[in-house]
Amino acid sequence: MPSATSQSRPPVRVGLVGYGSAGRGIHARLIASAGLEVAVVVTGNPERVAQVHEDHPEARVVGDLEALLAGGGVDVVVLASPSGVHREQAETVIRAGLPLVVDKPLATDARLALEVVQLAERAGVPLTVFNNRRFDPELPALLRVRDEGLVGEIWRAEYRWDRWRPVPKQRWREKVTALEGGGLLLDLHTHLVDQAVILHGPVLSVYAEIDARTTVAEDDTFVALRHESGVVSHVWSSSVNGAPGPRARVNGSEGAYVIGKQFDDVSAFMEFANEGDAVGWIVRGDEREPGPVVTDADEADFYRAVAAALASEDPRSAMPVDPRDAVHVLAVIDAARVSAGEGRIVEVVTPR
Repeated sequence: MPSATSQSRPPVRVGLVGYGSAGRGIHARLIASAGLEVAVVVTGNPERVAQVHEDHPEARVVGDLEALLAGGGVDVVVLASPSGVHREQAETVIRAGLPLVVDKPLATDARLALEVVQLAERAGVPLTVFNNRRFDPELPALLRVRDEGLVGEIWRAEYRWDRWRPVPKQRWREKVTALEGGGLLLDLHTHLVDQAVILHGPVLSVYAEIDARTTVAEDDTFVALRHESGVVSHVWSSSVNGAPGPRARVNGSEGAYVIGKQFDDVSAFMEFANEGDAVGWIVRGDEREPGPVVTDADEADFYRAVAAALASEDPRSAMPVDPRDAVHVLAVIDAARVSAGEGRIVEVVTPR
């Protein structure tokens, strides 16, 4: 139960930049679920303005980031804008001295991301990155499989996020180049690589195969990661896979762990869909048993952690995701682009 102090404390006021599929469909929903207040929304789209008034009638709507910063009334800014403008907008918010949440990716490459992190450090501004998938049931289950030795010594792991979209959606993400923030490497791979690093440690080198089949930037990708731990993880993401999934397959000395699908994902591996609160399956040949039971994972916990950090004595270090983690993830993605272009294994060099 919340303490009397937390009950009497006014909700954290959020300035949300962007009200599209990410801003409205993910951030605003989780912000409200976590008990924070959507106080100001930045959007110039008339349809989205109407949606804000319908969803959050008390919220103020402004046309740009500068108006949000000039108007005040927020405790933290959340950037749910297109990826290509994250770095510029983040630097603007940091210079204004406001705590900041940036949807992944933090920038379009590791060098630019490091510049944002260093600016926030010099300014003493709390900064975190919206890796919300750390807070859904998948990662806690995978951590238990690893830590409890449920498949023995882990040798190789596969993490996928596939879709079947032979006709691409007409969004900015499908219409712009990778330099402008488009493509799957800066979208789904930021989640998958982040998960692989948490589970198996920093990445030493990569080999990648990347194609753009229906969109301007890549929509069909494979990246092999060699971790410092010795584990090799294969990370796949495709918008044109007619047989999507499985979401995860972890192979070890005493069996394998398989997650066929998560939530509303389409999957060709429905026989490995979650059963009740059990996430995935432990598989040994033709025998299998339900995976770990996870009942306390909620993506809204990301924003609960942001609120707790802002109320703490050291908000910068208490933020839920260290932004330097995002720099390493982008360094992996940068190396993957070089690997795919040159057809060779590439060392990952994370700028510091």
